[in-house]
Amino acid sequence: MEIFLPGRLCLFGEHSDWASSYRRVNPKIGKGLTLMVGINQGLYAEVTPHPEQFILRVSQGTQTPQILTLPMSRPVLLAVAQKGGFFSYAAGVAYQILTQFHVGGLEINNYLTDLPIKKGLSSSAAICVLVARAFNQIYDLKMTLRGEMEFAYLGEITTPSRCGRMDQACAYGNNPIAMVFDGEHLDVLELKVPQDLFFVIVDLGTQKNTQKILARLNDCYPTPENKIQADVQKYLGSMNHKITQAAIEALEQGDAEKIGDLMQKAQAKFDKYLIPVCPEELTAPKLHELLKHKPIQPYIWGGKGVGSQGDGAAQFVVKDEESQQKLIEVIERDFPQMQCLKLTIHAQH
Repeated sequence: MEIFLPGRLCLFGEHSDWASSYRRVNPKIGKGLTLMVGINQGLYAEVTPHPEQFILRVSQGTQTPQILTLPMSRPVLLAVAQKGGFFSYAAGVAYQILTQFHVGGLEINNYLTDLPIKKGLSSSAAICVLVARAFNQIYDLKMTLRGEMEFAYLGEITTPSRCGRMDQACAYGNNPIAMVFDGEHLDVLELKVPQDLFFVIVDLGTQKNTQKILARLNDCYPTPENKIQADVQKYLGSMNHKITQAAIEALEQGDAEKIGDLMQKAQAKFDKYLIPVCPEELTAPKLHELLKHKPIQPYIWGGKGVGSQGDGAAQFVVKDEESQQKLIEVIERDFPQMQCLKLTIHAQH
């Protein structure tokens, strides 16, 4: 069986998913709201059943393939998941599936990955959803997309990772969706656009520490102890909800210019309220240098950071298909270490 799992791009609402989970403890925290879309790059895999082992073979570029081989044993799978590292995500999902279902083993050959890793495009969530979908389809578990997302999320939080629920939006493929988070409750709204919208995603060619960013931001919850922490909760709550709701409406109207204005507004407020919590990561000099770069301005309506933010990746909404190509040419000319990906949200009639 062949399975493709795309990465996902969070257009708006980063961090609001996990932040809203603290509403269980502090109901004054605002609900989370994100606007997401799957991208064209992702994970390609061949999947076959195995009588007694869980085998994952991963090929990335020209590197020698990495292979994980484990018995279908809950204690073994749990131990590997809790140890951390790339293979921990797959082991965590396999552990959760084996806990809930009577299944045999599985062999997954992830023979191609063209998704940038550790750039806020949900590479870890993609492998989690890939494992959940492989078990679901091979053993006919009759899980819905929401079910696959749930097991992918449970698998990921079995590891040391502290992701939120939005990462598993890649289960919905290339369709734009809005996700509403209220404690542990999740609503998914599938969206349509009346005309094609064009974006460019830029791998900034540098590094960021996502775990440090998440740890610092989580320290602001559930009850703020100072103004900086209160500002984080305000931005990720009511401010984010207002901006993201406006972006959802603009997307459904096909208004790229409005989306660009909202991206700039979201980035400005993110910088004001969140940088003070983790300045060494969120100041992101490469990201801000690119966002302000004068030669790209004629081609874009706006741009902002991706994922947890920091110097991982940037995103731009551009004026048209020609501007999409022009933007890529300018960025790759002026910033040779950066790599660009095209993203088009196609009209649905």
